[in-house]
Amino acid sequence: MSFGDPNNPYGPPQGQQGQQHGQQPNYGYPQQQPQGQPGYGYPAAPPVQPYGGGYAPAPAVMPGTVKAARVMLFVLGACQVIGGVLMIAASSWFADYIEDEVNSDPTISAQDADTVTSIGAGLMIGVGVIFLAFAFWAIFTGVKFATGRGGPRVSAIVYGSVVTLVSVINLLGANIFALISLVLGILIIVFCANKNGSYWFNRPQY
Repeated sequence: MSFGDPNNPYGPPQGQQGQQHGQQPNYGYPQQQPQGQPGYGYPAAPPVQPYGGGYAPAPAVMPGTVKAARVMLFVLGACQVIGGVLMIAASSWFADYIEDEVNSDPTISAQDADTVTSIGAGLMIGVGVIFLAFAFWAIFTGVKFATGRGGPRVSAIVYGSVVTLVSVINLLGANIFALISLVLGILIIVFCANKNGSYWFNRPQY
């Protein structure tokens, strides 16, 4: 019986003739899977990416200088809230004081005295409202530091510039306390405009 006989039912299938007797070393054994392909019955493992690929990056941490600028906004806002409330509350006392001073002058009529009193009280209330508006600006901008992008940064820089300008004007008027707001305004501008501010406000959002 010859294995080379193509009509032999017990011989190897055609196409495998000539591979016996050492011509194919892996005859009778499963052929090795090509490299890079999954094995039979097992799913392919996902590729491993270097440097922690496949994982979400850690959230950015607010730099210390940006945190300091945020605290300064809250401090200035709180001071302006107190100043605005005091200005509005003192408007009635200021109106009474002006009325007494005007009434002491016999050359001023009662109608003129009422007009001057109303104007003085209105100015006090108007200044108080401006203080409260600036306070809201500062506090709202500081709150948006946590999630905002370029908008809060620009708002803080503009606010710091306005505070700096007003503080310089008050210093020219011999208001020594304006030196504190001057320093805080300058620091807010610097801390938001430097590279730490750029890193925080231009960070990618996930």
